[in-house]
Amino acid sequence: MELEEEAKKVLAELGLTDYERRVYFALLKNGPSEADAVSKDAEVPYSKIYEVLNSLISKGWIESDESRPKKYYPKSPSEAFTAVKMRLNEKIRSWEKTILRSLQPVYEKRVFRERPDIWILRGEFDVLMKLEEMLSGVKDELMIAMPPSSMEILELFWEELNRLASKGIKVQIMMSEDCSVPRSFSAFCEVRRRDSLFGGGVIADMREVILVLSEKGSSLLLWSNHIGLVKLAKEYFKYLWNSAIPVES
Repeated sequence: MELEEEAKKVLAELGLTDYERRVYFALLKNGPSEADAVSKDAEVPYSKIYEVLNSLISKGWIESDESRPKKYYPKSPSEAFTAVKMRLNEKIRSWEKTILRSLQPVYEKRVFRERPDIWILRGEFDVLMKLEEMLSGVKDELMIAMPPSSMEILELFWEELNRLASKGIKVQIMMSEDCSVPRSFSAFCEVRRRDSLFGGGVIADMREVILVLSEKGSSLLLWSNHIGLVKLAKEYFKYLWNSAIPVES
């Protein structure tokens, strides 16, 4: 029995070397083993085996006992993967903080002021990525107007919107009467309803906007950091907001 090529590729992407993959798989097949047996089963030179075993321990894939000689035990793949995922999430959060602290201000100072853009967002992936980027940069207020066709996207960001509100950021959500939302947004932000919304959008501070232009069941989504367009969208949102009906938490 050999390790599948797809599994080899995934383990490599998770940071395991060829020797480490062989050793871990050998332990999975054979169970607790001593170093010389692992070296033989995994076809790893004995001169390298302790280095490989210690590396796998530090990466959270295996463990050892205190017997003489030591025996090495494989952790279950699900347990090992969970540990890897937690470490990666911690790294990603650290990377995000550094990027937003060190690079984002440079981008905002030059690109947004010197070269405003208007993009057409194509496909759900583009929309989700742009929304995630916008929410990560909100500092003061977020205005959201969503037609029924876009409510599923809003639901995906429930936790992030809750987090923003907990930081003191003003979050306002406007929806039409025929919208049905599984979870209550009114528990942590202002929510209002109108008879109908023929389009919608998301406005982050006075920096950027996503516009949802709906017609006969289809939607066109535009993103822009053009200050004039952002200001116009914000004024129109406030006009609709003032005549909308508040939703109690």
